[in-house]
Amino acid sequence: MFRTLSRTAALGLALLTPAAAFAQEAAEAAVAVPNPGNNAWMMTATVLVMLMILPGLALFYGGLTRSKNMLSTMTQIGATASLAMLVWVMWGYSTAFGPEGNAFFSWGNLFLSQTDAASTAATFTDEVISEFVFISFQMTFAAITAALILGATAERMKFNAVMLFVPLWLTIVYFPIAHMVWAGGGLLFEDGALDFAGGTVVHINAGVSGLVLAYLLGKRRGYPAEPMPPHSMTLTMVGTGLLWVGWFGFNAGSALEADASAGLAMINTFVATAAGALTWMVIERAAGHKGSALGFCSGVIAGLVAVTPAAGNSGPFGAILLGIVSAAVCYFFVAKVKAKLGYDDSLDAFGIHGIGGIVGAVGTAVVYQPFLAGPGDGSVALGAQLWVQIFSVLVTIVWAGIGTLVVGMIVKALIGLRVTEEAEVDGLDISEHGERAYN
Repeated sequence: MFRTLSRTAALGLALLTPAAAFAQEAAEAAVAVPNPGNNAWMMTATVLVMLMILPGLALFYGGLTRSKNMLSTMTQIGATASLAMLVWVMWGYSTAFGPEGNAFFSWGNLFLSQTDAASTAATFTDEVISEFVFISFQMTFAAITAALILGATAERMKFNAVMLFVPLWLTIVYFPIAHMVWAGGGLLFEDGALDFAGGTVVHINAGVSGLVLAYLLGKRRGYPAEPMPPHSMTLTMVGTGLLWVGWFGFNAGSALEADASAGLAMINTFVATAAGALTWMVIERAAGHKGSALGFCSGVIAGLVAVTPAAGNSGPFGAILLGIVSAAVCYFFVAKVKAKLGYDDSLDAFGIHGIGGIVGAVGTAVVYQPFLAGPGDGSVALGAQLWVQIFSVLVTIVWAGIGTLVVGMIVKALIGLRVTEEAEVDGLDISEHGERAYN
């Protein structure tokens, strides 16, 4: 990360000897102080993303499962997030945002040994924030991405398998992709890929990984012949609301400052989500069904996922279009393609996060353009940006797919992935954790 000098400071340095200029620049960098307003906003945004995980995602996924798997789903999410946070501090941050270009691993800041309370991280202007705040913010992204995968494996993956899978997957899949997209020197970052808050890093990554794991695990016992409706749409609706609220930290926080870009991301997160929610319900009606609460919740997530890479890279009109398109495409995959291909993505992690992420990542090239009132200045042609976005999607799919297959096979060989048939019949709440959600 590099700190950009202000125009005034740059002019002043031009009047000094090279040695004096270097000394003054070093002195200014040494006394860089985080902007209190930006720092406060980023701390708030970080807590909002944490709200998305616990209780947001836990309630959203938990309500969608059968009652006998409610606590196991929530426990897996909480434990996954906790483990991801520790791994992030131990070697994740050093790997994803290390100083060595596309190096797979960096020894520079293991256990945050080179970071202290005075350390700062650059934003997109000449401001800085506390590096510990930036580390915490990015830590929540790693935690929720790992937890999102569990939507594809719900009701049949062993708890100890999840705990072994998470650190291996973060190391082999998540950290390299985060570096490629968001870190200076990263392959896709240097290509000019637009991913404001994680369309590739979070959603495509988690969705594709979930699909691979779903195939490795096999279908739930009785699927699809037996009906497996959500046991509590009330809890899922509550979780949806918490996810939407927390997503403002996710998207607007990715501006790294409390500035105009954060404001743009905020309004886009409102309107894309609203468009996705209503579009899904309209499609349900057009297909001859009633507009459902499940459809509303699914549309909310589809809109949120699609606008994530475009949050600061689109105007409000473009964000609305993304929400509409994403809801329509995700509905088609969930209602039609999933049944045709026969995979058991329990809670549609791939059908909504993976597919919605692809729609959003590719669509960002379009909504970024000035002819849709996007923030782009027209310096990059639509075709060129579209290719960059498609390439970033393909790289993410391939890396996530192959990496997850490797990690899944390792875990399967060492301890197995799936609970026994008896445990699955009894429910993972009692068989894995010895307790029930409801008495």
